[in-house]
Amino acid sequence: MRNQASTKSRLSEEDLQLLNTPLGMKSLFADKKTNLEKAIRMAKHELEFKRLQAEVIKLQNWVIARKKKLVIIFEGRDAAGKGGAIRRITAHINPRQFRIVALPKPSAEEQGQWYFQRYVNKLPKPGEIVFFDRSWYNRAVVEPVNGFCTKPQYQNFMKHVNSFERMILDSDTYLIKFYFSITKEEQALRFKEIKSNPLKKWKMTAVDMRAQELWDEYTAFKLKMFENTNLPHSPWVIIDANKKSEARIEALRYIIDTIPYEEIPEQMD
Repeated sequence: MRNQASTKSRLSEEDLQLLNTPLGMKSLFADKKTNLEKAIRMAKHELEFKRLQAEVIKLQNWVIARKKKLVIIFEGRDAAGKGGAIRRITAHINPRQFRIVALPKPSAEEQGQWYFQRYVNKLPKPGEIVFFDRSWYNRAVVEPVNGFCTKPQYQNFMKHVNSFERMILDSDTYLIKFYFSITKEEQALRFKEIKSNPLKKWKMTAVDMRAQELWDEYTAFKLKMFENTNLPHSPWVIIDANKKSEARIEALRYIIDTIPYEEIPEQMD
């Protein structure tokens, strides 16, 4: 009781007012054990996220009105929170003007095509945003680590990927590349939680099952990817994703700060 009272005495009037809102109450009772400071931090994160989501709506309105094209790539280790971040970022924007692309294993026909072709077919039309939950960079890390491509295929990809992205940029398309980074310990904790949750078990794949065992191999190929593809016109944005809420906010802020959108006046009928 003394610790709780001491914590309460350190809270500002603004913090107390926030705790008394529906959002504050929700944060306060999110865990079985009451933690005032954690509840305030959660509520503040949610308020900031809502503010940024409102800005993303403005950004999308600009993309639509000005016929712009935006590609946002989410890469990272298994269980890094890529898919969850995309879902939160896109929660309130116009569903008709964006797509989430998470491609399955290539078909037999696709395996015989130019590697980038299946991704070219998913690039945005004018007025559209496309979010890639993993992208062509599968060939930079996941495929070579797991033996899904040959060494010449990997080398050919690394030789041409920068030119491919230059072509995307030259076609008047904005490109943002996020890498969600987590520690080996955090990945193990998330895998444990997924496997113990009957609603999430489906997320675990054969590749996920070997991720901890192949951690060092993933690291080596990840560093090669950064070394060869982190360019001034197409940089990697590395997000510390050990805390999901903070990672999502950081990604949203970067999008808002990077794309030179402007607020579009509403059209009156």
